[in-house]
Amino acid sequence: MKRLFGTDGIRAVAGEYPLDPATVRRFGAALAQVLQHEPARAARVVVGRDTRESGPWLRDAVVAGVASRGAGAVDAGLITTPGLASCVEHGGFDAGVMISASHNPFEDNGLKAFGRDGVKLSDELERRIEDLMLDEEQGTPTEGAGELREDPALARQYVRFLETVLPANRLRGHRLLLDCAHGSASRIAPEVFRHYGAEVETRGTSPDGRNINLDCGSLHLERLSERIGRDGFDVGLAFDGDADRCLAVDRQGRVIDGDHILFIAGRCLRRAGLLKGDGLVATIMSNFWLEERLAAEGIRLYRAPVGDKYVLERMVDEGLSLGGEQSGHIIFRDHATTGDGILTGLLLLHALLDEEETLEELVDGIVPCPQILLNVRVTEKPDLRVHPQIGPEVARIEGDLAGSGRVVLRYSGTEPLARVMVEGRDADRVRDHAERLAGLIRSELGA
Repeated sequence: MKRLFGTDGIRAVAGEYPLDPATVRRFGAALAQVLQHEPARAARVVVGRDTRESGPWLRDAVVAGVASRGAGAVDAGLITTPGLASCVEHGGFDAGVMISASHNPFEDNGLKAFGRDGVKLSDELERRIEDLMLDEEQGTPTEGAGELREDPALARQYVRFLETVLPANRLRGHRLLLDCAHGSASRIAPEVFRHYGAEVETRGTSPDGRNINLDCGSLHLERLSERIGRDGFDVGLAFDGDADRCLAVDRQGRVIDGDHILFIAGRCLRRAGLLKGDGLVATIMSNFWLEERLAAEGIRLYRAPVGDKYVLERMVDEGLSLGGEQSGHIIFRDHATTGDGILTGLLLLHALLDEEETLEELVDGIVPCPQILLNVRVTEKPDLRVHPQIGPEVARIEGDLAGSGRVVLRYSGTEPLARVMVEGRDADRVRDHAERLAGLIRSELGA
């Protein structure tokens, strides 16, 4: 089990352990030490951040730690997480650190680390960094060490990449409403979509350090939905604070989640002969409707644990080019190494232009399966499927749902919780199965 890293890096309240200045300096030192590939050459690390007020001092702490191990640091400034990953991959850096807590409120922040290939670090490397951070013999780097060179060209290079993804003027005639969550996409996204000829209006583009994700962005779509229906936009797109995810809203104000986007993009790529392996990756949480509809299109669905890094790992293992999560983390591997909200928005609109049906007609034809998710507090975390009492009940439920539903069991990585998810076509039966299974886990493993 990892002790500091969660599903997506280290995340906590800024200023509190493990995001206090001393621990962050230890993180920088450990990162530089683990990723020092060539002893004769100092490692180079690029650092970026979202719009949170804690970003600058966290950057300085990371840089002090990196410098304490002889590595150099370059500041990419305000940038999206996928933009930072692109900087690492194409800028000749040994590592990158994105300072962001994604969709969390401004009080939180986080550290997302990337290797020289622009891919989030493996669990093994994260555990090695943790070991060094927690080893008292390593010491704590002092404040203010090292020099930081700013390079605004890095963010501009990322924008230029986004402006080459689609044909010129591909979005001409489209009226879009973008919600940038007062985050990293605030300047970049409007510029990129206007580059392709779209008429763009925005909300959530006035960051003040404390309003990131506040009643806006991909977790708060209510106002975006209201404006789409009222003001005649063609599509609404919403990003989170670091713009690595994107959700959409159709003309009727309905939410288009990551499952919808995977289906639309996957079908478009498959029909164009561009979907590698005729398959795509979703997580264990994606709805059963997606699996059924993809199968009807000749597309196989592979599942991965929750977390876009695990989606990418499965994509690489299976030789696939498309994968993502319900939350809107979509990875187009032919273009990027991580989820990219702006890229997702562009390619979703591009796919819709090739569809015979409108977005509204596509959504009308999708009926999600009822899905129940229950959390059960536990005192231990054994393998539920081989537990002498719980395992047989899981097998019985799966037999009852065979071909029409499924059971997903997993533990929280940071809390003493077992998560029980059951889905199928019959809502009453799904709820009955979920509650019975949760009750059994509670009686066997609960406090």
